[in-house]
Amino acid sequence: MIEENIDDVTFEDNKDNIDHTQDTEQDTEVKKPKAEKKSRKLKAEKKIEELTEKNDELNDRYLRLYSEFDNYRKRTNKERLELLKSASQDVIIDLLPVLDDFDRAIKAMNDQEADEETIKGVELVYNKLFGILSQKGLEPMNSLGKDFDTDFNEAITKIPATSKDMIGKVIDVIEKGYLLNGKIIRFAKVVVGS
Repeated sequence: MIEENIDDVTFEDNKDNIDHTQDTEQDTEVKKPKAEKKSRKLKAEKKIEELTEKNDELNDRYLRLYSEFDNYRKRTNKERLELLKSASQDVIIDLLPVLDDFDRAIKAMNDQEADEETIKGVELVYNKLFGILSQKGLEPMNSLGKDFDTDFNEAITKIPATSKDMIGKVIDVIEKGYLLNGKIIRFAKVVVGS
């Protein structure tokens, strides 16, 4: 009988072990899908993170490229405008002596008391030429009686000033200076009081 009990106990123990093994297998089967789900979830999160980083990198690259193109467009537009403004600069510089000749001719005709109609005709042609050049951005410098400024004037000579308030100022303009669109194209040649 004791042997029977031992066998029963052994059988019972084995039964418990078998039941426990079956429980463990069922738990493993339940845990297996959870582990697979967790693994898939981690892979998906990693993939999303990689795609997000790649998207951010592509957006950054796009913004840089767009900025570079925008800067290039602005720079070329600015260069084109400057070229258009200064394209006629050489022609205008070549015409400045003609303006000087007109000024001298009008002054000489007034000094010689020439016919008034002749003076008006010459002034009309001068004003027309100067008007066209003014539309292109030409403007004369007005230096007479102002302080001598080396940024705009070139001193030909110094003479004694007639009064103390004329010391260091422009007493006479030998050749007019001109600006083209705010840029000096010819300095005024002047006589300065000392």
